[in-house]
Amino acid sequence: MAEKLTPQAHTAAVSELTAAGWTHEPGRDALTKTFQFKNFVEAFGWMTQMAIQAEKLNHHPEWSNVYRTVEVLLTTHDVDGLSELDLKLARAMDKAAA
Repeated sequence: MAEKLTPQAHTAAVSELTAAGWTHEPGRDALTKTFQFKNFVEAFGWMTQMAIQAEKLNHHPEWSNVYRTVEVLLTTHDVDGLSELDLKLARAMDKAAA
């Protein structure tokens, strides 16, 4: 089972990921980011890659897709905040979108 990030790990992770374009949503203790792709096929292909990664982690994002834009929200519902799973998925998303 996932564990909520310690305050020190939380501060470091939020700092790292906001520098990479993520936004911290303190009201939900979540991370959000908008990904833009060339077209719908690229957006959907990226989502498919990330769905496989999410399954491997057994950690699933809240996301939506409109044409070439994918809006992502990451949080760990079981711990009511951010966990290492969110950080792993955020980094994988950034790497795959690069």
